[in-house]
Amino acid sequence: MQSKSHIVPAILITASGVILFSSKAVLIKLAYQYSVDSISLLLLRMLFALPFYVMIFLIRRGEWKENPITKKQFYILIGLGFLGYYLASLFDFLGLTYITASLERLILFSYPTFVLLISRLVLKKKITRAQFISIMITYAGIAIIFIDRGGIVAGSISDITKGSMLVFLSAIAYASYLVGSGTLIEKVGSVRLTTYSMLFSCLAVVIHYLLTSEVDLFSYQLEVYIYSFLMAVIATVIPSFLINEGIRRMGAPNVSIVGSLGPVSTIILSMIFLGEALTLLQYAGAIVIIFGVVVIAQSKR
Repeated sequence: MQSKSHIVPAILITASGVILFSSKAVLIKLAYQYSVDSISLLLLRMLFALPFYVMIFLIRRGEWKENPITKKQFYILIGLGFLGYYLASLFDFLGLTYITASLERLILFSYPTFVLLISRLVLKKKITRAQFISIMITYAGIAIIFIDRGGIVAGSISDITKGSMLVFLSAIAYASYLVGSGTLIEKVGSVRLTTYSMLFSCLAVVIHYLLTSEVDLFSYQLEVYIYSFLMAVIATVIPSFLINEGIRRMGAPNVSIVGSLGPVSTIILSMIFLGEALTLLQYAGAIVIIFGVVVIAQSKR
């Protein structure tokens, strides 16, 4: 059992990572005010984050050469990069063109339920009674939020539906990434898995941009590049290392519980920087969602 002197710093490190990571949706919405399209913004985020991961690769490649990965592991890493950092991000960025940052974070926060469902379908892992109840609680919370047509679900039904479906697809892609990485992380290590996945996903985004976009990547206002840089460093690179350190210090289940701060942090930041507001009923739904995910985290102990 960890002492209080050890667990408190671990919680602070993890909470800092969660809060920084949760700022991503707010930064995306702020950048969208300057008429940037989703794929260009995603590519700018990747390009600003890429040098950090290239540096890690160059520093660690000697060590990794001594413990080479197999061809099968290499292909799995390509697939994980496609799912976790390309497809999940793409759906998320597209979804945020239609819905508020607060709603996006609350929907995306349902990803642990998809982890359980995908693990059941693909890995044949049994879903316990407590986990099933927590899944029902989480989706009840999402349903409660959509009952009220004001607050963070104000706007056209078409936009809300389209944006919500895209973010649900993002959550499914991210959950698939987590399930896949869980089978590989002990063999290749978390740093190598993250670094390789990021490099492969950046390549996928570049290819997507070249095939679909006719917009000059360097024609946007200065604010777009500032928000992209902040998104890459403050909301991607730094929190990825903080959360990994939190996992090392106190384990993934505890980190997932601290991760419940994510939606709360996004809602607060959205209220401050974007002027978003939840109705009382939506606050109740948010609490139910967070409670459901905490139950999932506890059930994994």
